[in-house]
Amino acid sequence: MDKKVIAQVLNEIAVFLELKGENQFKVRAYQNGSRTVELLDGDIREMVINGKIKELKGIGKTLADNIIELITTGNLTYYQELKESIPPGLMEVLRIPGLGPKKAYQLYEVLAISSVAELEYACKENRLLELKGFGPKSQENIIKGIEHIKKYQGQFSYGDIYKQGQELVAQLEKCKEVIAVSIAGSLRRFKEIVKDIDILASSFHPLVVMDYLINLPAAAEVLSQGETKTSVTLSTGVNVDLRVVAPDEYFYALHHFTGSKEHNTAMRHRAKTLDIKVNEYGLFKGEKKIAIHDEKDFFKALGLMYIPPELRENMGEIEAAEKGQLPELVNFEDIQGVFHIHTNYSDGINNLSEMVEEAKRAGFKYLGISDHSQTAVYAGGLKIEAVKKQKEEISKFNQKNPDFYVFHGIESDIHIDGSLDYPDEILKEFDFVIASIHSGFSVKGERATQRLIKAMENPYMTMLGHPTGRILLGREGYEPDLQKVIDAARENNVIIELNASPYRLDLDWRYLKYAKEKGVLISINPDAHRKEELYDTIFGIKMARKGWLEKKDIFNALSVEEVREYLGRRK
Repeated sequence: MDKKVIAQVLNEIAVFLELKGENQFKVRAYQNGSRTVELLDGDIREMVINGKIKELKGIGKTLADNIIELITTGNLTYYQELKESIPPGLMEVLRIPGLGPKKAYQLYEVLAISSVAELEYACKENRLLELKGFGPKSQENIIKGIEHIKKYQGQFSYGDIYKQGQELVAQLEKCKEVIAVSIAGSLRRFKEIVKDIDILASSFHPLVVMDYLINLPAAAEVLSQGETKTSVTLSTGVNVDLRVVAPDEYFYALHHFTGSKEHNTAMRHRAKTLDIKVNEYGLFKGEKKIAIHDEKDFFKALGLMYIPPELRENMGEIEAAEKGQLPELVNFEDIQGVFHIHTNYSDGINNLSEMVEEAKRAGFKYLGISDHSQTAVYAGGLKIEAVKKQKEEISKFNQKNPDFYVFHGIESDIHIDGSLDYPDEILKEFDFVIASIHSGFSVKGERATQRLIKAMENPYMTMLGHPTGRILLGREGYEPDLQKVIDAARENNVIIELNASPYRLDLDWRYLKYAKEKGVLISINPDAHRKEELYDTIFGIKMARKGWLEKKDIFNALSVEEVREYLGRRK
C-alpha cells in the first residue's frame, strides 16, 4: 500500500468524522495527517518498520497506529467501521459543488436525506427554504449542482484515468498470450474528458487474455464477457473495454478503435474514392486484403502521411496528410523550462530551492516563479514587501547558480474592470506577469471577453493565465469569445497559457489551432503548487499536440537566453 492510498484513507476518515458531527480537532488531525503522508519524501513502509512514523510532525499516536495497521495488514478496522456507519449515498451528496460535510450531515440529521435523489426531491418540495443555514439561494445552487452531476455522470478527466490505462496495458503485457496491446479510443486520442478506457490486444488465444484481465486485482466487477470483447469496472469506478483480435488484424483494428467516429467516417469515404474497403478487419481491394505491418502502412495504403492519434478528429488532418503538410508535433523534450510556479511565499508547498532541484531532475533549464498577487488573500497573495523580499532571494540565487535561471514573476489577479492587481510601477519590476481571473466568475460572455481584452492592453502583462477559468467536470468557466481573445493577444503581443493542470487544460485544444494560425505564442505551464506537479507539464504537451502545435509555437521551448532576450524586449 503506497502513501497516496494511505493519504486518501486518512482524508476519507476526516470526511466520515465530519459527517458524523465529530469535533473539529479530531477532523483536522486526520486532514493534517493525510497531507503529511501525501507530501512525505521517504518510503512510508520503511518508516513504519524503523518506527520513525511515530516521530513525524502532525502524526500522533492514533494516526501512527492507523498507518501501521494499513501497512502491515492492508486494511484499517476503524476506517471500515466508519464507512459502514455512513449511508453510501451521503458520500455522493458531497459531490455537489458547495455542499460540504457539515451541511450534508445537517440534511441527513434533520431531513433524513442520504442520497442525491432524495435531496433533489426535497428541493422540488422546497423543504430547504426554512432550514437553518440554507434558504432560497442555497436551494437554487444545490439544484444547479445536481444538474451538473447528472450532466457529467460517468465521465472522467484525462488526467484521472490516463495512469490507470497505462498500468492496465503494462499488466496485460505480462500475459504470455498477448502479442501486442495498446490503449485505444478517446484516451489514445488525448481527449480531455473520457467515459471509459478502451484497450486493444492481439492474441491467438483471446479467451485466455480476457480471463487474465478479469483476474487482475484492479478489476472489481465483470460487466460482460464474450469471445472477442470483455468489459469490467475497476475498483476506481472506471469501466474498461478490452477487445482481442487476431495478430494479422491488429493494426487495422487499432486504427478503427482509436477513432474518432468522424475521422473513421471520413477515412472510409476516402478509401471508397480509391476503390478500397476499410473496416476493423482490414483494407480490401476487391477480394484481396492489403497487407500492412503497422499503422504507418495503413495510412500509406490510402495515400496519406501517418496521422498521429491525437489529430484524428476530422478537423483537417486527412487533407493535410494528403498534401504532406501535417505539423511536426511538439514533444516533452522540446520544453526547456516552465512558468506559472507557486512557492511557499503564497499557497505553494515547496520553497524555491526545492522547486529548482525538482525542475533540474525533470530536465528543465529554467523556472518562472509566479506566486499569487495581493488581492488573492485566500491564497496568501504577496504584499509589496513580500514581492521585494522574493525578488532579492531570486536575484541572489541566480548570481550563485549560473547553470539554472529563475525568472521572477507574479500571477496578478484581473479585477472585474479588467485592471491588474498592483500599480504599474510594481508590475514593471517583474520579469514577467501572468494575469488571471480568480474571482467574479458571474461575469460571463461578452463582459468576460472585454475584461480579458482590457487586461491584455496593460503593457506589463506577459501571459494570459487559464483563459476560460474552467475546471474540468467542475466549472464551466466564464465563456469568453475566444477568437476575440486570441485576436487581442496577437494585437497586444500577449502569450496565452495552456494551463497543463489536469483539472484545467485551458486553453482548450480546439482553439490552439486558431492561436497557431494567428501567430500567438503558447506557454505550456503546469500551474504547480508543489514540486510533483511540475510533471503535469506532460498533460499540457498532449493537449498542445492535439491542438496541432509545434516546437516553434511554444514559448517555453525557447532556450533560457532566448527567453531572457524576449522578456527584455517585451518590457
